[in-house]
Amino acid sequence: MALPTRNTGFAVAIAAVAVVGAGAWLLIQASNMRAVRVGEPAANTDVDVAQQAVNVTDKQVDAFRIRPAEPRAFRITKNAVGSIDFNQNMLVQVFTPNSGKIVDTFFNVRDTVTKGQTLFTIDSPDLLQAESTLLAAAGVLELQTRTLTRVKQLLKTGGGAQKDVDQATSDQQTAEGNYKAARDAVRIFGKTDEEIDRIVADRKVDSILIVPSPISGQIVARNAATGLYVQPGNTPAPYTLADLSTMWMVANVIEIDAPAYRVGQPVAVSVPAYPDEVFRGQVTILGLNIDPTTHRQLVRSVIDDPAHKLRAGMLASFAIETDGPRLSVALPSEAVVREGDGTMTVWVTADRHRFARRTVKVGIEQDGWCQIVDGLKPGELVASTGAIFLSNKFATAVTG
Repeated sequence: MALPTRNTGFAVAIAAVAVVGAGAWLLIQASNMRAVRVGEPAANTDVDVAQQAVNVTDKQVDAFRIRPAEPRAFRITKNAVGSIDFNQNMLVQVFTPNSGKIVDTFFNVRDTVTKGQTLFTIDSPDLLQAESTLLAAAGVLELQTRTLTRVKQLLKTGGGAQKDVDQATSDQQTAEGNYKAARDAVRIFGKTDEEIDRIVADRKVDSILIVPSPISGQIVARNAATGLYVQPGNTPAPYTLADLSTMWMVANVIEIDAPAYRVGQPVAVSVPAYPDEVFRGQVTILGLNIDPTTHRQLVRSVIDDPAHKLRAGMLASFAIETDGPRLSVALPSEAVVREGDGTMTVWVTADRHRFARRTVKVGIEQDGWCQIVDGLKPGELVASTGAIFLSNKFATAVTG
């Protein structure tokens, strides 16, 4: 009877092992199922991908700024990039009127001069010759005047003939004409009548020629130097002056915009050197042709610059108001989101908790506002602050 007892114990042991193994397997399977459930993404009940909508809680919506789309006047402007240049109508190259060596110079670059101030002087052989001719003419006139007086006196006393008086009169008139011509020749060099009278009275020539400034302005270039021989019209000019109260803004605009520009339109110019300042002016010249290579048209404007801040060669951009203000649906710029594919979207809501994504067409961006050309009606509520949050939340749900 002992043998059956041993077999029964063995069977019980085997059964116990089987139970333990089964329990372990169940535990492992349960653990694996939990692991699978943990690894699976939880359903996002805040985002409705099919309807392109995002739901927010009361606490979240408190951080949003929701405002209605509203009509707003937008100025119709055209923009272009160009450069600053001197106002060439007020830029003067000062040459010597006669050849000679420079004796003195009186101004440097950036100096301000007034009209008539002496820029430089030259020792002019031409002036010396003109003054010498003047002195000779003055001497001949004086001699002929005395001769005429003498023959007239002789005629009165019966010691002369009428023909001598007539000849002397003719000679005196010729000498007087030559003298006047000689004075005019010296006057061309800039000498005043008082200076000419002094030359004649002192019988002393002065070959120093004064070259005055023809305008009031600022010296923008100087090539003059003492001892330099200069000739009329030979470049470079000894001095270049400019009236800097106005400057030119020169731009080349695209062909399709050319019909929008007109002479007299107001211009607002910005330069990188003064990012917070706007310079004002108006269009003065429109090119008569379109460049066949670039298909652009010249637009030139005169810009006021009383403080002389602008410099020739500066890069500049301008905005020209080509038409009157236009009323359009508008939103703050922060309410419009540029998506990765380049489309522009806004988030529209009716109950301030569910926001629907909507594609819109944007026109002018001006003073922190966007013109909505299509896709939105006046009065519709849109998320302003918080639009980026909604866009990121939606994008995460789509890619996740």
